[in-house]
Amino acid sequence: MTEWYVAQTHANAEFKAAGHLLRQGFSVYLPKYMKLRSHARRKEWLPRPLFPRYIFVGVGPENARWRAIGSTVGISQLVNFGNYPVPVSANIVDELKAREDERGMVALKSEALFIKGQAIKFMAGALSEQTGLFDCIDDKERVVILLDLLGRQVRVHASVENVQACV
Repeated sequence: MTEWYVAQTHANAEFKAAGHLLRQGFSVYLPKYMKLRSHARRKEWLPRPLFPRYIFVGVGPENARWRAIGSTVGISQLVNFGNYPVPVSANIVDELKAREDERGMVALKSEALFIKGQAIKFMAGALSEQTGLFDCIDDKERVVILLDLLGRQVRVHASVENVQACV
C-alpha cells in the first residue's frame, strides 16, 4: 500500500522535482490550478502548483528509499517530525484528485460553485437584480459574468458573495 508524504522543493522547482521522482519510480502528485499571468500587456492562463514549493510523494514498501527522495534534483527536504517523515492521510490526496477537471487542474472552491453558461443574478451593488451568464473565475477569485448592456455583451467582475445562481 502506498503512503503519501510531503516533500519541500526548491523555489519554482516543483515540476522538475516531480519529473526526477517519477524517473526514480516514485508515485508523485503535484496538484495544479490555472493562474492568470499578466506580463507586458499580455494575459495568459498557466498551470501553477496549488501548494508552491510542496509536492506529494507516494512511497510503497517496494520503493521506501528515503535518502533518494531527499537527494533528488529540485527537492529541498521531506517534511519530517524528528528524524522521520510524516505520512499524509490518503484522503487528502484523494479529495484533491476528486476536485480535478478534465485537464487535471484542481477546481478552486468558487469555481466549483457555477457551471460555464449558467444564469447568475447579482444580489448587491449597482447591478442588483440583474442577471447574466457565468463565464469563469478570475485570478483574484472573483466571478466573471457576461452581462448584456446596451446590446453588447460585457464582462463584469463581481465578488462571489454578491452573486447567486438563478433557479
